[in-house]
Amino acid sequence: MECRMRDPRYDILFEPVQIGPVRTKNRFYVVPHATAMGMPALDEMIAFRKARAEGGWGVVCLEETMIHETSDHAPLPDPRIYNDKYIEPLSRVVAAVKEHGALAGVELAHAGASGPAIYHREHPLSPTAKFPHYFINPISARTIDRQDILDFRRWYRDAALRAREAGFDIVYVYCAHNLSLLQDFLDTKTNKRTDEYGGVFENRVRLLRETLSDVKDAVGDRCAVAVRFAVEERRRHSNITALEDGRRVVEALADVPDLWDVNVSDWAWDSGSSRFFDEGQQEPFINFVKQVTSKPVVGVGRFTSPDAMVSQIKRGVLDLIGAARPSIADPFLPNKIDAGRQDDIRECIGCNACTAEVMTYSRIRCTQNPSAGEEHVSGWHPEEVPAAHDPNASILVIGGGPAGLEAAHTLAKRGYQVSIADAGDEWGGRLVRERRMPRLSAWGRVVDYRVGQLQTMPNVNMYLGSFLGADDVAGFEADHVIVATGAKWRKEGVGRHHDEPIPGHDLPHVLSPEEILSDQLPKAGNVVVYDEDYYYMAAAVADRLARAGCKVTYVTTASDPCPWTHNTLELVHVVNSMNEAGIDIVVGSSITSITESSVALSRLIDGKETQIPADTVVLVTGQASQDDLYHELVSKREAGLIRSVERIGDCLGAGQIAQATYDGRKAGMRFGTVPV
Repeated sequence: MECRMRDPRYDILFEPVQIGPVRTKNRFYVVPHATAMGMPALDEMIAFRKARAEGGWGVVCLEETMIHETSDHAPLPDPRIYNDKYIEPLSRVVAAVKEHGALAGVELAHAGASGPAIYHREHPLSPTAKFPHYFINPISARTIDRQDILDFRRWYRDAALRAREAGFDIVYVYCAHNLSLLQDFLDTKTNKRTDEYGGVFENRVRLLRETLSDVKDAVGDRCAVAVRFAVEERRRHSNITALEDGRRVVEALADVPDLWDVNVSDWAWDSGSSRFFDEGQQEPFINFVKQVTSKPVVGVGRFTSPDAMVSQIKRGVLDLIGAARPSIADPFLPNKIDAGRQDDIRECIGCNACTAEVMTYSRIRCTQNPSAGEEHVSGWHPEEVPAAHDPNASILVIGGGPAGLEAAHTLAKRGYQVSIADAGDEWGGRLVRERRMPRLSAWGRVVDYRVGQLQTMPNVNMYLGSFLGADDVAGFEADHVIVATGAKWRKEGVGRHHDEPIPGHDLPHVLSPEEILSDQLPKAGNVVVYDEDYYYMAAAVADRLARAGCKVTYVTTASDPCPWTHNTLELVHVVNSMNEAGIDIVVGSSITSITESSVALSRLIDGKETQIPADTVVLVTGQASQDDLYHELVSKREAGLIRSVERIGDCLGAGQIAQATYDGRKAGMRFGTVPV
């Protein structure tokens, strides 16, 4: 590898920062973030956190770690520290992080009314009785009484002592994301108390002040005590804003904690996707904090550019560059900047595939970094790959989309002779067109990173405008062929609800996303976009058509528009953007037939039928794998004309881009080790 030196412009990022009694080695800070691993998946948790420390992050933190049985987000498997049996397992996480010179932090948390406390069948706690606001469990959070408050303070203190014994350097008091009992006390909507913990601001901030003081008294001699605080509630109208009580909290407690970790609430705004939020979008809300406190400040903003990081520090916004998603996408981001390899950073695309798997209680994954969550399970390292079993072996990859590019990159890094061909005139497969749709431009980084890497590798040949038939492939005489020819959107309406084509699907004004992606737009008029995909495509199509002047009605069989986006934290933003664009939303309804000027809808809950006008209908119902070439090659393999062949990505089964890059990595890693 070419030897390079760090750009002096970035020296400031590698300065140490004193946080109470501990000192970081640099300004790179992995903030607490969910992984959906928890105590049952301790080895996975250890390997995941260790990879970030190895990659150069100065601080690596564990996510919400519950301090008591009355607090959990089950079935989400949060870590726990509410009795001594958890000290030893968590000490193993700490040891793995410290092995590479990073400080280890832990976010001690009590979910309050945000969690149903079902794992131990406890009653959730709240300043004032209410239903849990993140779950539909039919149980009310009970009002916390004076004894409960004393118990709560003791739970926090005991948890902090256990964290110190486990070896953590930084111990958090958690008050953010609408996932904290302490935040519930600050919020006038959830705190209706009339005692010394309710009413005026000084009373509502009392428990946070007491808890911070308790934790500092318990462990502050050896551990830095941090508070994670949401200075602005963006989900709904609230007294917690950067101009009101959000600022007052920081002013009142300015120098009590050793570190302020500041953000906005709730998670859908804090980890806002790139479809709706730009890099550094939290700055207008958090930039006052350093003006108020003398203690160091860390914050997030999906920072991937070292120039943006330097700017945050020099302008006095942050002392430490916090990251969750960028550290998932590239655990070695700090080391790459340090080595002058910032062009090799695998930039987060902000798609929130990571949050989606957490929300569905699966271990974390990443579109850009297929090794995320696989460090222990599959033994995948973010940067290192096993050497080729035979460096003279040749592999032909057909298809230059996310799966094909990832397979080619992984195989080339291993040392194989790789050729990749695509019939189009641009690399990217599905992303050639999708990245040009509204709000999806950042997703193009999936292509840009891999193409940029491949173009520098001497053992790679890249061919655009190269349609290959089965005979062409056989004539290539590759040792192995990988078919990654993708998928196309169906046009007949077969999908989740329809097992047979929709009557009228073959009318000339009925389109699939293929036409919209190719900019073959209808003239202005009434357009119905029918969604059984449930993710982003129907919303992107509707947005594109509304911008083109069409009157758009979005129809779906789901009970919410684009329901998978609940898991990517985008649902509220999708709905807001549709409303702003004047798109009508019809949920829980199926298209039963299409005529020249209308569609017939049937409401699923009761079968009630309606007609709505439609000059154009776009059916976003499913994709069909383009696998004809693969099956032809299987026949040639059986005839002894090619040696081996496999299919990956959408060619194997249409899905998320994160699945495609995972398939590419898996194909690249297993070649030469298992039969294919």
